[in-house]
Amino acid sequence: MSEVDELPRFPFPADAALEPPAEWAQLRSKCPVAHVKLASGDVAALLTRHEDVRNVLSDPRFTRPTPGDDAARIADSEGGGIYNSDMAEVIPQHGEAHLTWRRGIGKWFTAKRMNALRPGIAVMAEQLIDEMVAKGAPADLKASLGFPLPVWVICDMLGVPDTDRDRFSHWSDTMLSMTRYSAAEMKAAEQEFWRYMAAHIAAKREQPGDDLLSALITDPEPMSDRTLIATGIGLLIAGHETTANMITKMVAMLLSDRSRWEQLLADPSLVRTAVEESLRLDANLGVGLARYLTEEIEIGGVVLPAGTTAMCGMAAANRDEDAFERASEMDLSRSPNPHLAFGAGAHACLGQPLARTELQVVLEVLLRRLPSLDLAVDVEDLRRVEGLVVGGLVELPVRW
Repeated sequence: MSEVDELPRFPFPADAALEPPAEWAQLRSKCPVAHVKLASGDVAALLTRHEDVRNVLSDPRFTRPTPGDDAARIADSEGGGIYNSDMAEVIPQHGEAHLTWRRGIGKWFTAKRMNALRPGIAVMAEQLIDEMVAKGAPADLKASLGFPLPVWVICDMLGVPDTDRDRFSHWSDTMLSMTRYSAAEMKAAEQEFWRYMAAHIAAKREQPGDDLLSALITDPEPMSDRTLIATGIGLLIAGHETTANMITKMVAMLLSDRSRWEQLLADPSLVRTAVEESLRLDANLGVGLARYLTEEIEIGGVVLPAGTTAMCGMAAANRDEDAFERASEMDLSRSPNPHLAFGAGAHACLGQPLARTELQVVLEVLLRRLPSLDLAVDVEDLRRVEGLVVGGLVELPVRW
């Protein structure tokens, strides 16, 4: 057996849907920079301490692996998935070009714009809850609310029809695959998504609307078509997949110990800090963020050579006792809360203001409309989504 075969396989399996793998705490205390084997069979360095993860994510020398780097592959397929897609190559990852790209999109995620979106998100949440209640309990909160709400929001922002949401979901899942889909399926999904978005952008050129993609098209310094297409795909994937999963996981965490739900009912002003604590305590965030080390660096007392792929375990870092008092406990009033759920540095999640807005509004509406909400199954029966780079629950059965 080779040394690679003996390395622990990452991501680690977890016994319970809402609990972390035991390896996280073990590695943080004894081996905060650990070599692991990814789903592809390639080797990476896994970081699990808050300070190390934050420092690497914030270091401008290191960025997301690009197709030109000799980086470890996340997925077990050659030439497929989001990390090997044209999208990863087209969107600038370094320097001024990356900052310019972020500025162009970031104008759509300001606090002012998010506050303007809140009433519409609340109305949509109410409508989806009405439909769920009309069908009766038990219901799957993920299918009824967690998935359709963020899809509707991001589709509205991009000016694409949310009636195509099942196609977006399939393409997203396939491109986010580690082990669930073959290389051929991953490539086919990327090509279909690319053709769809190219046609959508061509239509927007002919008839611009009041949406993000139309604004990018008509900008005095417009992006190339390839960058526009890649941006549209990236925003659609990020704008619905991660938030849909997080809505579901947040509600599951709050209902898994119903005293938390009762605490929020008694004091709804805790919604904002409860959302942040749910983000911090999410044990099912996914594989984390990869960074390609372009030069030698010492991390946690370990020297990593240039060419190393570092996997930044944000979820593991978010439970670091050196960064958070009583880190394994859910404190709905925790403040400050410097969690790393959205990453850090130049590549921190662009859409985090939108994700926070959606999570807060959904929680506010659920508390108001369904104060008796509860899990319809035992916590032990909740199941994780397997084989994708993002983490989520298969479903969330609830009653009221």
